[in-house]
Amino acid sequence: MAVLLIADVNDGQLATDQVAKTLTALAPLGEVHVLVAGTGGEAAAAQAAALTGVSKVLFAAGDAYNHGLAESTAALVVSLAGGYGHIAGAATAFNKNVLPRVAALLDVMVLSDVTAVVDADTFERPIYAGNAIQTVKSSDAKKVFTVRTASFAAAAAGGAAAVEAVGGPGDAGLSSWVEDRVATSDRPELTSAGIVVSGGRGVGSKESFDLIEALADKLGAAVGASRAAVDSGYAPNDWQVGQTGKVVAPQLYVAVGISGAIQHLAGMKDSKIIVAINKDEEAPIFQVADYGLVADLFAAVPELTAKL
Repeated sequence: MAVLLIADVNDGQLATDQVAKTLTALAPLGEVHVLVAGTGGEAAAAQAAALTGVSKVLFAAGDAYNHGLAESTAALVVSLAGGYGHIAGAATAFNKNVLPRVAALLDVMVLSDVTAVVDADTFERPIYAGNAIQTVKSSDAKKVFTVRTASFAAAAAGGAAAVEAVGGPGDAGLSSWVEDRVATSDRPELTSAGIVVSGGRGVGSKESFDLIEALADKLGAAVGASRAAVDSGYAPNDWQVGQTGKVVAPQLYVAVGISGAIQHLAGMKDSKIIVAINKDEEAPIFQVADYGLVADLFAAVPELTAKL
């Protein structure tokens, strides 16, 4: 049976990086169909159809599916579920809201944060803050799961799948959209950035976090933060990297003033190259770093920024 991939759509545009990486994860399961839902999603449907590995795009127009309303979207997915053995999506806030509802309506289990597909029934997922990998075998007739995309390469463009219009049950009447409050930034999005510069408790203050942002801007990087930095008010909540924040796997991760608590490592240890700057040579972050600099960040970071 085919696989149904639930696509993230924001303001009519496909979250291409997340969908493309999920597509790579699902490739061993066979034919993949992508569901794009919402009024004005024609461009997103076309973007999905252009990804290599997509066999067909299902486009469900309708205001009920705008703004990520989970109740209506879950009802739509269930109405289409009959022909699919697997229903999946990237482990984003949208799919973590929708897919558990889908699983409940189908009376099956939901698997979260899958990092590997072993076979059609068997999957791997991290537990204990990433310190162990759990292998799960499901006997459910339909497998519903989210994919942690950080460890997968994005599928390339170059496909030419057909786009098929589909209908659904419409507004479930259980929730309604009020407003979106979106933080805009010229920097790359944290979870898809190729370079991330993160600051920790060692940065010392919200004002000193300007050092982290200046270095990030020089590198064209996204800015991250440890939970300690966020809890101390040095950085906004949506910058948090770690077990209770965002999981990232950039080509380059620069950790500044971060001790390396296990909760933080769970969110960034899959980064290709890790650089750590910390004045404490015993900091755990140095155990996972490819390059470590034992130095006062208030001297080292401005110098590094100036040399760049």
